[in-house]
Amino acid sequence: MFFSRSIVPAALSAGHREALVPSPAPLQLPLRFDNLELRLDAPARTLWCTMRPQGRPSYTLELMQDVHRMQAATVEFFASHHAEKGERPADWFVTNSAVPGIYNLGGDLAHFAERIRSRDHASLVRYGHIAVEAIHRNSIAFDLPLITMALVQGDALGGGFEHALSFDMIVAERSAKLGLPEILFNMFPGMGAYSFLSRRIGRRQAEELITSGRIHTAEELHAMGVVDVLAEDGEGEATVYDYIARHSRKHNAHFTLQRARRRVDPVTLEELRDVVEMWAEAAMNLGEADLKKMGRLVAAQERRLASLASPGYANAAE
Repeated sequence: MFFSRSIVPAALSAGHREALVPSPAPLQLPLRFDNLELRLDAPARTLWCTMRPQGRPSYTLELMQDVHRMQAATVEFFASHHAEKGERPADWFVTNSAVPGIYNLGGDLAHFAERIRSRDHASLVRYGHIAVEAIHRNSIAFDLPLITMALVQGDALGGGFEHALSFDMIVAERSAKLGLPEILFNMFPGMGAYSFLSRRIGRRQAEELITSGRIHTAEELHAMGVVDVLAEDGEGEATVYDYIARHSRKHNAHFTLQRARRRVDPVTLEELRDVVEMWAEAAMNLGEADLKKMGRLVAAQERRLASLASPGYANAAE
């Protein structure tokens, strides 16, 4: 179960799939992809996946493809390490962002608007399916003996929030902002929000959070039960290490608890894909007024990125 290499996604091209065929030599970390990096902190038995997007920190197809590659590489790393040393290399997996103040701004709204105006329903479905295949793989910890965390140290909006929800735990700094603004342009978040939130906080609260369009602080969401561990601002990474240090001796119990949760209340890939198709169908019903509101959100994202000091952003992406 834990060392299967069947994770290579069908959504990747044949060339990408060939590049991920396990080689005889053990896979070495760190691994650098175009938009993220995977490294091992061996003393803490923790894999870190840091998003370093080349462009806008949203869920572009390029970032999602790198997520697929990273997931496949993680499985290969476990398999090769186990074959060489007879043990697993890590117990914890943490994903975070190198962009100051931003975890992820969500779906590629400019791409969505372009596809809707072109009446290209198939492209929206394809985008959503690629996204939820990665989301689902997160939600089952890549079928590996890992406890997974999202470390949110800035804005996690729309699809960025959905991505964080797909991990076993969310650790967030107190003033981080998380929310689902899709209702503002007459849409709903179609890539896991309802599935994961309804299981975390119940159907009624999940629907209230989705339909309000409000952006919440991590402190507010911690009180609601969405955020699992609240960190002080600037202390997110230290809080993750402290949590790991305090719980590592009972990893077996905590990991088995997560396996039981997935068994008792599973989020299936079929469920996620079905909701994507509802989302794509709803997107085709948007009018020009809705698309203009979507465009204003894109413009707001661009202003936000322009406000980041370019040298600082460049350094963060190195």
